[in-house]
Amino acid sequence: MISAQAWADTRRLWDYHQMGHALRPCSVAIGLGSHDLSVAETAVDLYKRGMAPLLVFTGATSPTTRDRMPRGEAVHYRERALELGVPDSAILVEPRARNTGENIRFSRELLEEAGVDVSSVLLISKPYEERRAYATARKLWPAVEIISASSPMTLEQYVDSIGDARLVIDMLVGALQRLLIYPTQGFMISQSVPDDVLRAYNRLCREGFTSRLLTTGQSSA
Repeated sequence: MISAQAWADTRRLWDYHQMGHALRPCSVAIGLGSHDLSVAETAVDLYKRGMAPLLVFTGATSPTTRDRMPRGEAVHYRERALELGVPDSAILVEPRARNTGENIRFSRELLEEAGVDVSSVLLISKPYEERRAYATARKLWPAVEIISASSPMTLEQYVDSIGDARLVIDMLVGALQRLLIYPTQGFMISQSVPDDVLRAYNRLCREGFTSRLLTTGQSSA
């Protein structure tokens, strides 16, 4: 049973993780690989709305995606985009990245090698990863404007899509921990975390929503 307080705390983290950026056309859209094909579908929707002339899908495989996406996250994203009508000429694939930092660095290198002039990036992630992706990109690619985007959905809709409420809360807690510790490790810019969000995070940790927390000495940018 998840208490009313835990749900209220989860909602505070959910709202904080989303940047609330106003979308506008950018030089390129980058879809960050994960288990969630809706990232690719959101990228396609934004492409069709004229928000970017080019899509980059980035991501190798991980323990959570190996069975579902055996050819690699970026490759499966590309295949989904092609199914939805995006021309192959509008897609670049970066198949090596295994964390958010590599997503950004390798995508930047790929675009530079392709001769694409980039002044702004529409960065597409899972809803609870918007702020982490933004902070990482700002650190590793400071010269471009970063606009965060994700599938438009409520917390309840996201929980339903995953099918495991406790896992979703664990992921939100883990994402917040990284926002707190990664700036000191040089992985992302530092951002202000409101006191009410910190209190919610600490309560959820005490309640045992900790499966996605990094232990001392771990790092996974």
